Amino acid sequence: MIVLLEIKERLKSFYGRFAALMDALMKFAVSLAALILMNGNLGYLVKLKNPLIMLGLAAVCAFVPYGAISFLLGAVLLGHIYTVSIEFALLAGVFLVLIALLYYGLQPRDGYWLILTPIAFALRVPFVIPLLAGLSGSLVGVIPVCCGVAVYYIMLYVKQNAGVLTNDAAVDITEKYVQLIRGLVSNQTMMVMIAVCALGILVVYLIRLLSVDYAWILAIVFGSVSQMAMVFAGDYLFGVQMPLQELLVGTLISLLIAGIYHFFVFAVDYSRTEYTQFEDDDYVYYVKAVPKVVVSRPDVRVQRINNPQKARRSGRRESEARL
Repeated sequence: MIVLLEIKERLKSFYGRFAALMDALMKFAVSLAALILMNGNLGYLVKLKNPLIMLGLAAVCAFVPYGAISFLLGAVLLGHIYTVSIEFALLAGVFLVLIALLYYGLQPRDGYWLILTPIAFALRVPFVIPLLAGLSGSLVGVIPVCCGVAVYYIMLYVKQNAGVLTNDAAVDITEKYVQLIRGLVSNQTMMVMIAVCALGILVVYLIRLLSVDYAWILAIVFGSVSQMAMVFAGDYLFGVQMPLQELLVGTLISLLIAGIYHFFVFAVDYSRTEYTQFEDDDYVYYVKAVPKVVVSRPDVRVQRINNPQKARRSGRRESEARL
């Protein structure tokens, strides 16, 4: 445990020294992963599949805010969809504009959840996003996470129905739009996963704010259990099936990642909890103080020992000089 705490302190010190560089590298990695995801699942706009173009776009994203990254990735997504269907690209564009008006006008700081959520779903670990969002953010984080779920299923819909969307033999443009909207709204899997993520964030956020010991650990456990329960409820009510092995593996990986996040962000020692009380003219305050788990970095000093023969010679010279 001491070794892990020392590694934690070293990583915190390293990040403190190179925070700007680490943030840029993180944005670059997240943006590149999102571009690879879109080009791998869609890839209909061939020019954007060029590795140099992807690296260039990721490099630009490394130096802009997450809101601008979301805008750029949204433009890439619309480019792929436009190549398949102009009508569906228009609907997707309206949806992205609604996201911008709904969320970025209120609290644009957590825009990275909109990017990370489709990546997590593509990697088959969707349950980790509600856990991390509930631990690190507020209830407003439900908006970008749920929108990220919708974006993922929009990409999946385009991938699975590309042949139908490219068919220009539609009888009526209005009927075609109705079919597209009905195809998205009637996607019960998407609706169930949106409910799963929203419930997970709500449970984790409310439990981690409780003044009880091990609140964060309880929030992670109960958040995971609530998400699994919602998946089973969706299977029972709507027939939305998820392979049991994928569900269990995804939940275990999510628990592991959330536990690592808890260790690096909120490691406290509940055995040394203290309670104090003080007051002013208007209120009486009851305070529960829980100390953080902190270990001092070892102070390693290297002392060089000279050659014994040289030390004797220098000692003789000093004694002769004194005489």
